[in-house]
Amino acid sequence: MPSITSETLANGLPLHRVELPGTRAVTILAAFDAGARTERPEENGMAHFLEHLVFKGGEKYDHYKKVNETAERMGGTLNAYTSHDLVAFHITVRAEAAMEAIDLLTDFVGRPLIDAEELDRERGVVIQEIQRYKDQPSAVAEELIDRAAFGEHPLGRTVLGPEDHLRTFSRDAVVAFRERRWSGSRGGAFIVGNIDHVPANGQVAELFDRFPTLPSPEPYEPAPPLHIDTMVERRDSNQTHLRLMYAPRVDVTDPAQRAAMTIYSTLLGGSMGSRLFDEIREQRGLCYSVYSADHSLADASILQLGAGLDSSKTAEAYGRMREIVAELHRDGPTEEEVERARAYAAGRRVLAFENTNAVARFAASQAIVFGEDIDPDRAISALDAVTFDDVAAIARDVDPGAAAVAVVGPHDESEF
Repeated sequence: MPSITSETLANGLPLHRVELPGTRAVTILAAFDAGARTERPEENGMAHFLEHLVFKGGEKYDHYKKVNETAERMGGTLNAYTSHDLVAFHITVRAEAAMEAIDLLTDFVGRPLIDAEELDRERGVVIQEIQRYKDQPSAVAEELIDRAAFGEHPLGRTVLGPEDHLRTFSRDAVVAFRERRWSGSRGGAFIVGNIDHVPANGQVAELFDRFPTLPSPEPYEPAPPLHIDTMVERRDSNQTHLRLMYAPRVDVTDPAQRAAMTIYSTLLGGSMGSRLFDEIREQRGLCYSVYSADHSLADASILQLGAGLDSSKTAEAYGRMREIVAELHRDGPTEEEVERARAYAAGRRVLAFENTNAVARFAASQAIVFGEDIDPDRAISALDAVTFDDVAAIARDVDPGAAAVAVVGPHDESEF
């Protein structure tokens, strides 16, 4: 059982310590409700760009080489991520290096220089990242399905943003975005794993107090109803990347319903024993990749289906994927497949939570996105507690006729 303690620092930043028995590692993660959905239209791409700039150095470690080399001397893994929901920075080290890691992370994340010269250099790097994604049809399909499902809403925009925006972002605009969104009241700091070397004498709080005290940000724009649109980016190739998105009527503020949604998604297309994998890939041989995945935003539930396949087989696969969703809606799942999917989903979560970084990411999402308990054992118990009736209810609440569709390949919209 993890031991969890929480406090709120003077700057408004919640600090959570999650002690996990049986590990020699510790992850330190700092995150804020400052992802792409919090950007204004002209700022699209800024949250991710700021993530890059922060790594260029802070007050003590005032150069990117000092940041990188200090992490390496600890034997640490240092990284960050930006999603529509969050921006997060994390480092995983051996337990003995915990305080050095906290010192490093709180310096360059809590008080970044955001040097104007580095800003001009890094914008070119991010533009190359954008161009690389454009060369990957699967990545283009991911961006296209968001736009088909959410249109011009912030959830329909890309996290990376358009190249034109990156070319115009100024240092003042980036700093203003940080000061507007990186509020302690909408963030969190997490120390997860072996915390034997993390003292309880106020030294940790002093380091995290490097984050400035900022006012609470304005609320972001609520998620809109799902757009039932079809978008195709035509490419002359023999491969197609297909995506479908549904918006089940799930109360995302209810952990039990989110857990049931995960079980439904697992039996639909989240494992090799799932309906989509068994029929679309194994029985019919229509594709090399097929899946379903669920994601809960703070105010919306999303179910996404995807496939990568030979373009000549796209029509059959697309039709059958939609039919399988409709069959589950009409007839429900079987007791056996719910039991199997529940065991698989809970087992995967148990294995994932052997990793301190995975627990820290989970805790950040729980605390900041949902404002809920961060105990990883409760997340596993929630999956174990899902009943057949819970999953059957989710199946009935997925409207088989209401799907956004995105396709990258040699096709026209009329085919879908």
